[in-house]
Amino acid sequence: MTTQSLSHAPTPAGAGIFSTPEAVGDAPSTPAQRHAGTAVAAPDRILTPARPGVPNGTGELRHFLALEGLSREALLALLAESARERTWLAAGEPNRTDLAGFSIVLAFIEDSTRTRTSFEIAAQRLGANTVVFASAASSLNKGETLLDTVRLFEAMGAALVVVRHPSSGAPAWLARQLSTMGVVNAGDGMHEHPTQGLLDLLTLQDAWEGRFEGRRLAIVGDIAHSRVARSAIAGLTTLGARVTVCGPGTLMPADVEQLGCEVAPSLDEALAGADAAMALRIQSERMEKGLLPSLGEYARLWGLSPRRVALMAPHAVVMHPGPVNRGVELAHEVADGPRSRILAQVANGVAVRCAVLRRCAEATRKPHGFTAGVAAR
Repeated sequence: MTTQSLSHAPTPAGAGIFSTPEAVGDAPSTPAQRHAGTAVAAPDRILTPARPGVPNGTGELRHFLALEGLSREALLALLAESARERTWLAAGEPNRTDLAGFSIVLAFIEDSTRTRTSFEIAAQRLGANTVVFASAASSLNKGETLLDTVRLFEAMGAALVVVRHPSSGAPAWLARQLSTMGVVNAGDGMHEHPTQGLLDLLTLQDAWEGRFEGRRLAIVGDIAHSRVARSAIAGLTTLGARVTVCGPGTLMPADVEQLGCEVAPSLDEALAGADAAMALRIQSERMEKGLLPSLGEYARLWGLSPRRVALMAPHAVVMHPGPVNRGVELAHEVADGPRSRILAQVANGVAVRCAVLRRCAEATRKPHGFTAGVAAR
């Protein structure tokens, strides 16, 4: 098969921060972008945190859009908060009332099961009201734009909207348009999946006994289309770890090193001595587009088998963002083996989303009903 190189989708500048309203001021967009809810125009300025995770010292953290741009201190603070939420969740205590009176909209324009369910469980455990908004059964099918729909929820007093969208930059674009509502990115196109990145970091923090410096993660698979890989690379490099990527040439961006990672020519070389490995899900549409010959060929060259896992460091663990194509990305023995941390990732996802939702919702400072700013418009 002929190898072809792909260029990665550029990260929207300024999207990788806990953004303040000032940092996401209105930016021009085309009519098509306004209709689809996508734009990658960057804010004019990005505020430097005055203390860990708090832009300008104001505590205004109502948007969570990406891991790129977050400081080491901000990431470690979020991981500490997530670990505390995990301890509380594991204790089996009743639901809390931290976010009682807050309404959180789950707007999944792209299909998802585990991410949407995880956000819904996290919101309910914190006492928030949740509204699940699916585009297939909404006014979007009647010509209403995503922005119009979300602004309706904002006018109803909703505090946050959790957005998954197939277009890169959609959550950042929405954040620039909303006056009071916070935006949480649940995965946008080929850009980032920041809460997945956080739960991966929490899982690795446990496996690596709290030390990221000097550690190395190997990521194998469809790097070109992976927002999971981009969030992992952004978070790990900020914390001092190294990331090696590998995969078929047709699924590897030509300039992937610009993300801050290394490229290995083969899976065996990527895994040799690695402290962890993450296999990415392969979609059948890649074969339909001629980017892969067959799933069997992929499994032979790039699948994590027991033999290949043995090349890693003795303490190394195996991860996967799910859902897993067993026998393709991971052999059954690896997916269910002692090194697997797949179920730990899922459990950590609820804790991470509790921490993010609580931070962002509290920053909106409008726990009840309509706000004066919305009602006056």
